[in-house]
Amino acid sequence: METYSLITGASGGIGLDLARLLANDKNNLVLVARNEKKLNEIKVLLEKEFGIDIKIYAYDLSVPDSTEKLFNEITKENIQIDKLINNAGFGDFSAFAECDWPKQEMMINLNILALTKITRLFLPAMIKSGSGRILNVASVAAFMPGPLMSVYYASKSFVLSFSYAIANELKGTGVTVTVLCPGPTKTGFVDAAALGNSKLFKIMKPVPSATVARFAYKRFRKGRLLAVPGFMNKLMITSVRFSPRKMVTAVTRKIQEV
Repeated sequence: METYSLITGASGGIGLDLARLLANDKNNLVLVARNEKKLNEIKVLLEKEFGIDIKIYAYDLSVPDSTEKLFNEITKENIQIDKLINNAGFGDFSAFAECDWPKQEMMINLNILALTKITRLFLPAMIKSGSGRILNVASVAAFMPGPLMSVYYASKSFVLSFSYAIANELKGTGVTVTVLCPGPTKTGFVDAAALGNSKLFKIMKPVPSATVARFAYKRFRKGRLLAVPGFMNKLMITSVRFSPRKMVTAVTRKIQEV
């Protein structure tokens, strides 16, 4: 049975950059995203450049039961996943009472439910084999409440807490968990979340996704639990830990405002 590295949200941004890093190390890839055309283009490009095998699956993981369908397809092809990167996710900028609820529900399904279910589906085989790597993409948002993006911030808090908990459970199994918590990053996230005019992306200059991916990949390969790229991001989460929650929430609101 051949081993593959599975990446969700692989059609761009951090997911695509991580795919390139894994391909460069001769890992076969399973790439998952909604855009089948884009996935096919990436497959042709990376297979030619790195001489690896790539399987693509066009799934919208925010749709209920999509994770089970993906798992069943991969299992039928006798593919063993030894590295799992849960990168798919998105945000939305608005006051909660005025939000587009269907979009919020899709966000919860993708950022929380899909990530949790796909981990549960592929983890037992990793434990059985005695080795595996999991990378969950959270955010510095995971460390604080986020007025005007309340559901997104809360979803990333879930990812952080979940990752720490299962990392503890997996001690001694040969399987490691890394949780990536980047700050503002140059990806399609800003446009998707309607954050273009937010003070956050004016105060903190977004970092290229390739830079974030390289940092994350180093931590991931070493099996380190927490990956926070950039001195300012590390400083931010440290200050949040020692500041009153009400004050942190108020400051976050000011930064988020247009």
